[in-house]
Amino acid sequence: MASEKTMQSASSPAALPPDADWAAVREWRKQTRAGLIQVRTGISASDRAAWSDNISRALLEALDSSNATIIGVYWPFRGEYDPREVMANLRDRGTRLALPVIVERGQPLVFREWQPGSLMTQGVWNVPMPESGQAVMPDLLVVPFVGFDAQGYRLGYGGGFYDRTIAAMPAKPRTIGVGFKLGRLETIHPQPHDIALERIITEQ
Repeated sequence: MASEKTMQSASSPAALPPDADWAAVREWRKQTRAGLIQVRTGISASDRAAWSDNISRALLEALDSSNATIIGVYWPFRGEYDPREVMANLRDRGTRLALPVIVERGQPLVFREWQPGSLMTQGVWNVPMPESGQAVMPDLLVVPFVGFDAQGYRLGYGGGFYDRTIAAMPAKPRTIGVGFKLGRLETIHPQPHDIALERIITEQ
C-alpha cells in the first residue's frame, strides 16, 4: 500500500507561487502527473481490488439516479480505476454507453456508442476505442483523473481533451470524476481553460 508520505513526495515536486505563469504551472503539472502515476501503478492488488469495489458501488449508485440518456465512459489506462464491470452492468440494464475517440490531437473527442462485443481498435497511447460507428452526444461523462483538488479541478494527461470536448459540446454534460484518493492535491493551479468536474468519486 502506498504510504501518505510516499504519496505526498511523489505528487508535490515543488511549491508554486500563486501568480505562477502557465509555463511554470505546466512544468509543475508534468512532474506531479509523473509522480502520481508512479504511485498509482504501484498499488497492491488487494488494495486496488478493495478500493475499486468501493468506487464501483458509489459510481453505480450515482449513475442509477442520474437519469442520463447516454453516458460517456472510458477504457482504463496506466493504472486507472477500471470501470468495465460497471459498464457491463449498465449495458445489461439497457443503458446506452459511449467511449471517447481521439480523432486528432488538439481537437475535441468524439464519442462512439459501445456495448460488450463491439469491435475495438488501438487508439492514441494504445487505448482501445470503437473501430467504427456514428458519433453520439453523451449527457453525462464519467471522467478519469490522475489528480484532483477540492474545487473539482482535474489533473489529466496534459492533452486537454476533456476540457476541450466539454467546452465544445452544445449542451454542457454533467460530469463525474473517478479515481483513487491518492490523487488528491491541494490545488492543480487551475487556468482559464480548465473546467471543474461536478462530482468526484474515490474509494472513500
